[in-house]
Amino acid sequence: MDDFNSFEMISGDRDKGMVILGDHAMNLLPEKYNRLGLPETAFGRHIAYDIGVEGLCRALAQQLGVPAVLGGFSRLLIDPNRGEDDPTLIMKISDGAIIPGNHPIGDEEWNHRIKAYHRPYHHAVAETIADIAAASGKAPLVLSLHSFTPSWKGVPRPWHAAVLWDSDHRAVAPLLAGLREDNDLLIGDNEPYDGALKGDTLYRHCMVSGIPHALLEVRQDLIGDESGVADWAKRLATIFEAMNADPALHEYQVYASRTGPYE
Repeated sequence: MDDFNSFEMISGDRDKGMVILGDHAMNLLPEKYNRLGLPETAFGRHIAYDIGVEGLCRALAQQLGVPAVLGGFSRLLIDPNRGEDDPTLIMKISDGAIIPGNHPIGDEEWNHRIKAYHRPYHHAVAETIADIAAASGKAPLVLSLHSFTPSWKGVPRPWHAAVLWDSDHRAVAPLLAGLREDNDLLIGDNEPYDGALKGDTLYRHCMVSGIPHALLEVRQDLIGDESGVADWAKRLATIFEAMNADPALHEYQVYASRTGPYE
């Protein structure tokens, strides 16, 4: 294996029954990949990571005193929020940028990236969730943080944040309600993306086992600096803490995925 950390664990009180995930928190690569043939500027773009999410995860973990697991590699290397059999697991082109280091790519390298980076991250997520369940004696509340671009293909996105989900709405409803208490915010419900993605992180670790969860997307320009991160961390900490106090969000209940039957 490479001498590279495919994830970062942030410690916290596991008895609290909550964990924060940041799949695309970082834009790092092992040195041997030589930036995948891309210019340095590409790694400051959304194609490489979710801008603002690392800072937001760290701030929330600290304020709430709960564990967090952060992906330690750029999504350009391999996308941790995709199933191993997803054809978009390793992208050849992303938002107009051709990724030379990913095309062509043989089976050996494809499988190496799964084994060296993708699986260790998911092992850390699974282990953390299991440890929290054991420590708290209940189903953990899993909250995954992402960010989206202010516009797409020249079309502005009006939402300040969005909550994505598959068919388990338990944690989604209170998260949407908490965010919508601020009348100045426009909050998307499964937009600009749909949250039903077979094999993604929450499907794999929560949907299949019936663990309450939600995925929150924040618009990148709102968390692109320390002030924005601090504002959103303060807002979300209050909402997340109230959600975590609800016993109904610490029960196991399996829902059928809208992506099709479980395998």
